[in-house]
Order: sequence, then C-alpha cells, then structure tokens
Amino acid sequence: MLLQIILQAKRHPSSIPIFIYTGVGGTGAALYVSHLALFNPDVSWNRKNNPEPWNKLGPNDQYKFYSVNVDYSKLKREGPDF
Repeated sequence: MLLQIILQAKRHPSSIPIFIYTGVGGTGAALYVSHLALFNPDVSWNRKNNPEPWNKLGPNDQYKFYSVNVDYSKLKREGPDF
C-alpha cells in the first residue's frame, strides 16, 4: 500500500498534501482515542481491584484534556468520601 501511495505521489505531485493531511489527521485521531482510553476516569481497565475509578478522583485532579477557566488547585471536595 505504501508503494502505491509513493507511485501515486510521483505521478501526481498535487496529491501529496492530501496524503500528508490524511496521515496527520489519522495519527491525531489515534492519539486522542488512546488518550481517552488510558486517562479518562470513565474507563475501567481493572474491574476487580478498582471497579469505580471515578470515586478515587479528588477535586484537584484534572481529567479533562484542556480546561479554559477552571483552576483545579483551588477546588474543594463537596461530597462524602467513599
């Protein structure tokens, strides 16, 4: 498949940006999905030892990818400890 892409790029040089943007977009999507799978508290990989990982998060833990206006270091816990 890589050989076909190279041959297509040699025949039609104007198609090179399409291959670049498609590769960058696919790589970015794969990295974002892997970030969600590894660091999102809604995903539980170890169900026997940690069935509810979202209960162990403190108010200072930032689990969002990017937060605009929230300073997580100043938040306080509002509910009971489980």
